[in-house]
Amino acid sequence: MADSSTSSTSSSGSPITQITKDHLFTILLLLPIDSVLDFAMTCKRFRATASSDALWESICRREWGPTSVDALKSSIHCQNRLPWMRLYKQVSQLDSVSCRKLSDPDGGTVSPDARASHSLNFVSDCLVLFGGGCDGGRHLDDTWAAYIGNDCQRMLKWQKVNSGIPSGRFGHSCVVMGDFLVLFGGIDDHGIRRNDTWVGQLACHETLGITLSWKLLDVGSVTPPHRGAHGACCIGSRKMVIHGGIGLNGFRLGDTWALEVSENFCFGTWHEIITRPSPPARSGHTLTCIGESRTVLFGGRGSGYEVLNDIWLLDSHADHHKWVQILYELQNIPGGVSLPRVGHSATCILGGRVLIYGGEDSSRHRKDDFWVLDLSAVPSFRVQPATVDSRRILAKMWKRLKAKGYKPRSRSFHRACTDHSGRYLYVFGGMVDGLLQPAEPSGLRFDEELFLVELVLQL
Repeated sequence: MADSSTSSTSSSGSPITQITKDHLFTILLLLPIDSVLDFAMTCKRFRATASSDALWESICRREWGPTSVDALKSSIHCQNRLPWMRLYKQVSQLDSVSCRKLSDPDGGTVSPDARASHSLNFVSDCLVLFGGGCDGGRHLDDTWAAYIGNDCQRMLKWQKVNSGIPSGRFGHSCVVMGDFLVLFGGIDDHGIRRNDTWVGQLACHETLGITLSWKLLDVGSVTPPHRGAHGACCIGSRKMVIHGGIGLNGFRLGDTWALEVSENFCFGTWHEIITRPSPPARSGHTLTCIGESRTVLFGGRGSGYEVLNDIWLLDSHADHHKWVQILYELQNIPGGVSLPRVGHSATCILGGRVLIYGGEDSSRHRKDDFWVLDLSAVPSFRVQPATVDSRRILAKMWKRLKAKGYKPRSRSFHRACTDHSGRYLYVFGGMVDGLLQPAEPSGLRFDEELFLVELVLQL
């Protein structure tokens, strides 16, 4: 009997060998990344499956979202399969970006004037720029668009598509919801703060070129207080969140509001998110959505005019919202003393991390550095306290990137956005140091430069 039992066990082998490749594929997709890598290293029989491009493309779709993966494939124009496992590792270990100037070097084409505190969005395969402030504290009311498509490195041809609607302003917010733009608030050149909400829709015509129609969104009687220089981002498909800004009489605000837009984008509903604790009042900060339900708040200028470097996460599940502060010490981060800033950009890039660029410090020294903020190790808000202070999380939270290629001027209050893949970042305008231009006695000037920032990946 013993010999029979031994023979049976030997012929059947380990239970895992009985799993079909399709079933194993499904199981691996449910595992954390580290577990998939460990399995590929230890299980020789299924190493090919655990390291296959098909599996890792699916993992990238799970981790980065299908939109980023599909856009990445289209932009590379690769006939063969991409090396998805290697690509995932490179994105996770990203250490450099490459900059390239996209503005017309000869100035022979029509393009937007120099400005700061405008909006810049990537929607319907186009860059769309609206408003901003310029010399003399004047506001702008123009809308510009440039078609990009799948060629993210082309020299762009700007087209002025609208003027006067919405009314001129700077320090407003504008987010992308599907094929629509949603704009809120801002400040005009008389110092008047606004709290109106607009919806814009872009269309491309063979004869008319690019057109953009704006309409005032019906939001009923409940609206956030008037403000500008606030932070905003889109969560999900039809929700915008705003925080803080400069309100009436120049007071900085610390409130959080959410806008729910109807499916047909004809009306919306504002409601205030009240939760304790919550980020203190500030302006010139950023809100960035990562994943489906998380919003990252970073930096800004506080009520005492101090420049901040704190990080807060807003977790949104159904009608439940919770702010959580991520605690860290600047001295524990290489080069971290330069992190406090206001007027920077913070954009979600390929891999679900936040790329922070530029801004200025408390002495108004403008910056040209790139930082990646990685909060992927932060646990679910639903099971964690109001603050997070973990050495394991902080060990890889901040990383300063090397910048190659073209060297843009240091700037603040510029605007930036990515293409659908998250690999290419477009940056336009801002305030730069006038000392580089001796003819400018004011010490600063507005910039009209457009440049591309590419994540350096070896594909």
